Amino acid sequence: MTIAVLDDEEVVVRTPDEFHRMPRDYQKMLISQVTINTEGELSGGDDYVQMFLPLAPDAEERQVCAERAAEEYDHYKIGKRVLADLGIDTTYMETQAVSERMLFADERMHTCTTWAERGVYSYIGEETAMVMLREFAESSYKPWAEAVRTIILDEKIHIAHGARVCRNLAATEEGRTELQAALDRLWPMFVGIFGSANTKRSKLAVRYGLRRTTNGEAIEQWRQKVGPRVANLGLRVPE
Repeated sequence: MTIAVLDDEEVVVRTPDEFHRMPRDYQKMLISQVTINTEGELSGGDDYVQMFLPLAPDAEERQVCAERAAEEYDHYKIGKRVLADLGIDTTYMETQAVSERMLFADERMHTCTTWAERGVYSYIGEETAMVMLREFAESSYKPWAEAVRTIILDEKIHIAHGARVCRNLAATEEGRTELQAALDRLWPMFVGIFGSANTKRSKLAVRYGLRRTTNGEAIEQWRQKVGPRVANLGLRVPE
């Protein structure tokens, strides 16, 4: 039996058993949230190996891509364990190609072809994930909140490596031209990650403590975070 959560109540869910006693919409939203993130981590690992590593200009950068891939796969396993405790098996994802997991992602995100796009993807694009991960780290579902805090530590390094790539390229006019082209192509996809600005679903997620902001508020946080980065590289934010 599930009991409704009253509007003036703070939501705290500490165990899978408590989760299964929560309202059905809470359960569906949490499972969707964790599943989307977990799929994204697995696809991220594939991207580092299949997409970025072949673009790397030297052995040092190939090693960085391999290290980041290993971390992404570990993040996938973290999400997999959280979902398994809720009765959800994600093993099927592991036999799929990235193109087969497009239920939760824009397939264009997995088609980077330049080293500049590799830098922008991590420095600007992975900040979209960081915005959401910081919210998940305060989730009302405590096992997910605790798991995410480990992921955040690695994701900071991913963004830092993207920053290094971008700064190195931005040192020359040719590099800035390449970065601007990469930003122009990828920017709409980064924006699209957040979904529609003020959906009823994102408002309900805030009500349940599964999110801290609506989609519209989250995208503004991201814009405020990455805007100065773009300007510092001598680039312009796409319209």
